[in-house]
Amino acid sequence: MHITFVKKIKANGEACRKCADVEQRLRDSGYWNCIDTVLIADQRIADSAGVHLADALGVDRAPFFVVEDDAGIISVHTIYLKFVDDVLQHLHRELNAYETACA
Repeated sequence: MHITFVKKIKANGEACRKCADVEQRLRDSGYWNCIDTVLIADQRIADSAGVHLADALGVDRAPFFVVEDDAGIISVHTIYLKFVDDVLQHLHRELNAYETACA
């Protein structure tokens, strides 16, 4: 599984407040290490990696998460709490079961 976190820099150069809040929540909850890639959607730079990805996926809000599972299936998550419930908690349970089984 590969998880990409896309956060935004607004046209005035300021960091997106919601993006910063979500990043802090990831760090505080211990989920930050589950994020494999962080991309910036810089509204001042039309060809920034985050802008390209958002356009390709039809996403018009930030922050968002892109999850590619082991089968190559991609899912997009724009709601942080739903992303935690659907992806991170599931991943955390799998890792704990793996560590327990291998101990």
